Amino acid sequence: MGKSKNDASKVSAGKPAVVGAIYTAPVNSTLPTKAKEDLDPAFQCVGYISNDGVANDNSPERETTRAWGGDPVNTSQTEKDDTYKFTMIEALNVNVLKAVYGEKNVSGDLATGITIRANSQEQPNMAWVVDMILKGDVPKRIVIPSAAVTAVGTITYADSSVIGYETTISAEPWADYEGDTHREFIGGASE
Repeated sequence: MGKSKNDASKVSAGKPAVVGAIYTAPVNSTLPTKAKEDLDPAFQCVGYISNDGVANDNSPERETTRAWGGDPVNTSQTEKDDTYKFTMIEALNVNVLKAVYGEKNVSGDLATGITIRANSQEQPNMAWVVDMILKGDVPKRIVIPSAAVTAVGTITYADSSVIGYETTISAEPWADYEGDTHREFIGGASE
């Protein structure tokens, strides 16, 4: 048996970083390599995320081959999607609108007026960074070098709730990451 013991101090929850939690940038922007370092200026914050936080589905799908009689004789991985789901709730944040509708489909700002074009043009992938603080003020950063927006939930306009953009992004393997779809950095000193 191993010498490890249960350690409640290692149990944690992820809270958003105070200055921002999710950032987007064009693919090929300089990616961070530590949990605590300044982001490339190309990264823009999408602001507040709903209290549901960020959900990551990174589970492999497997297929079992069975022999005559039903015995399992082989199991092989058929796919392994790496998706993230979250709801951006800053409906007046141009960075949110660009993430949802595509950079080319959003122009202007609040002072001059914002114009959004909804169409079927394919959006380019973006780089994404998710920053959070774990128990004991330990920073955690998820870096997704290339992901496409693959779903946007129903947008509801009602006086009883905030406007939210429930967004699902799908990470793709990245050559500079040796085919990894994302990397996570926890703790460590800042630069």
